[in-house]
Amino acid sequence: MKNLLAPALFVLAGFVAVTPASAQANFASCLSSLRSQAAAKGISGQAFDAATRGVTPDLTILDLMNNQPEFKTPIWDYLSALVDEERVQDGRTAMRQWGQALASAEARFGVDRHAIAGVWGVESNFGKDIGGRPLVQSLSTLVCYAPRRNEYFKGELMATLKIVQDGDINPAALRGSWAGAFGHTQFMPSTFQRLAVDGDGDGRRDIMNSVPDAVHSTANFLKRAGWVNGLPWGYEVRLPENFNVSLAGRKNKKPLATWAAMGVRRVDGRPLSGSYAAGIIIPAGINGPAFLVTKNFDAVYSYNAAESYGLAIALLGDRLKGLPGIQTAWPTDDPPLSRAQRRELQSLLAARGYDIGEVDGKIGSKTREAIKDVERRIGLEPRGRPGGKVLEALRG
Repeated sequence: MKNLLAPALFVLAGFVAVTPASAQANFASCLSSLRSQAAAKGISGQAFDAATRGVTPDLTILDLMNNQPEFKTPIWDYLSALVDEERVQDGRTAMRQWGQALASAEARFGVDRHAIAGVWGVESNFGKDIGGRPLVQSLSTLVCYAPRRNEYFKGELMATLKIVQDGDINPAALRGSWAGAFGHTQFMPSTFQRLAVDGDGDGRRDIMNSVPDAVHSTANFLKRAGWVNGLPWGYEVRLPENFNVSLAGRKNKKPLATWAAMGVRRVDGRPLSGSYAAGIIIPAGINGPAFLVTKNFDAVYSYNAAESYGLAIALLGDRLKGLPGIQTAWPTDDPPLSRAQRRELQSLLAARGYDIGEVDGKIGSKTREAIKDVERRIGLEPRGRPGGKVLEALRG
């Protein structure tokens, strides 16, 4: 579809104010075009009008589109914030509270309940961070304004309108991320249409308000993505000194016996065992941790198409089982911070007069600017990274 708001977007990118009247006029024109396309998808004019009435564009999501953490954040920072002791404890509490729902999802689809809980924890912190952006507003903004992937977001908007029309979820509750993901395990609307299931027996698929629906739907997703019952996702390994890094790669799977013959061992020194094939990934390079990964890792990877994301889910699931975390040190002399440490860093910045907004452990633009100032003062490159060196300097 033609990007009807490209001129307004260009002006915005040049930091010239866009008048609300002109932006809304162009947005209304875009919505009018979408209305006829929605009708061709079986969405009534009444449903379209009810869902879009009063909707205005939210241009703040364009910056979020270009700053996705799993693709821009060093993996040690990404994993440290997602798989910390706080989340592990929260996950164990959630698994006790919803043990029956997780067990029934595991039995129904043959997917490890800890992997399901791993998705739940990474996606929404066990329902605590579902997201508060109205889906119709976010997706219509992306269709009309985004510099790329407009057709993709148009498909997601149509799927959202179909959800509203079908009555699965109360439209007022249909809120989520800037990209349109929603619910306890953050399904995209088209994924919801294909794979969401009723987990609590009430005849509806409500992943916003029903944990059983959410965990059953997630198990169905992983099963359809190729999850094999009883197969591990993988585990941390130690590579031989002469390991050929060109052999690494999630898709370059070989029998375990082949890797074992090359000198690959489990991180605790035990030999590899099993009759399945696996690949080896080294997300921080040859000097960092290495992981042997199976088809089940691929199933988790398909949820968001990023290895760092897949590792976060897999490692959180392991921790919820009681297994240890990563044993090999990351190749950095500036250690990553947990969420508790990030809150401490923010508190120390605020105590020194920096305006960092809310002390919540989430590193936004204000916190990054404050960190950059501290980095300059202690002789580091000003990147705005919440690392151990900055925290130690503030403690001192």
